[in-house]
Formats: sequence, C-alpha cells, structure tokens
Amino acid sequence: MATLTDKQIAAYFHRCFTAVDGLWFMKAEEKFGFEKALELDNDVWRVFPKIQAREMKAMLHAESGIAALQECFTTGFELKGFDFKAVSGKQGNGFSLLINDCPWHNTMVKSKRTHLSAKIGNTICQTEYSTWASEFGKDIRFAFDKQPRICQGGQQCILHFALK
Repeated sequence: MATLTDKQIAAYFHRCFTAVDGLWFMKAEEKFGFEKALELDNDVWRVFPKIQAREMKAMLHAESGIAALQECFTTGFELKGFDFKAVSGKQGNGFSLLINDCPWHNTMVKSKRTHLSAKIGNTICQTEYSTWASEFGKDIRFAFDKQPRICQGGQQCILHFALK
C-alpha cells in the first residue's frame, strides 16, 4: 500500500469536503429547485459552523471572546485556502478580514455558475460568519463592509467582527 504525506491526506480530504458540499447542493437543486436548495443549504450552515468553531476551539485550546474568535476563525480560513489578511481593531474590541481570493467563489466560477455566486454568498456567508461569531460570545457581531464583495464583482470581501 502506498504511503501518503500529511499534505496529500489533507488535500484529499479538503477536495472531498468541497466536492460533497457542491454535489449535495446541485442534487438538492435538481430535485427541489434553486431557491429550496439554497434554503436547505442555509439551514446546514446555521449548524455546521458551530461544529467547526467548537472543534477549532478544542484543537487550539481557545476560550470565548473576540481574540479567541480571531485565532480560530483565521486558522480555519487558512485551512480552507482563503487568501486574506487579518487586521486587529485599535482597542482590541474587534478585527477585520480582508479577503483577496475566495475558494468558494472560485469553485462557482470553475463550475460555470458565477451568476449564482452573489445570491449564494449573500445568504450562506452571512449565516456562516454570524454563527461563528455567536459561538465565541453573544456580544460579538459580524457585518460585511458596504463595498461590493468578490461574489458581487468586487476586488475583495471585507468582514468585520466586533463587540457590540
């Protein structure tokens, strides 16, 4: 039996994860239509980030709070292949992520579904990132910057996480 490196194993599971997510959505869309598939997908993304956040907290021995969210969330983004920069707030009450390349949008482009990217991104990203924030404190809020995001034809996505 062949021996795989840790990097090959991680790449394999990353590819499987992204493939099953996309395949599930397309099959739900085929059976129920786009709007229902998006609704079902959004239901999944109300729960799945809780699992991700809790697992990342355990692996990094993190607690709650804005600093723990930044550490866990940015680590997750690195693992998912995002090209981004984290910028901490001046008073320690928040941080922003400047995303220059989004692997999920890239998947939409590759699958020739760019026309759906903004609709999916507006729904799923809002749910996913808000859910992550809530796992680290009820007083932490997520918001998109007002500029157009990558899925809307913009150059980057800017995410803001702050204490209310």
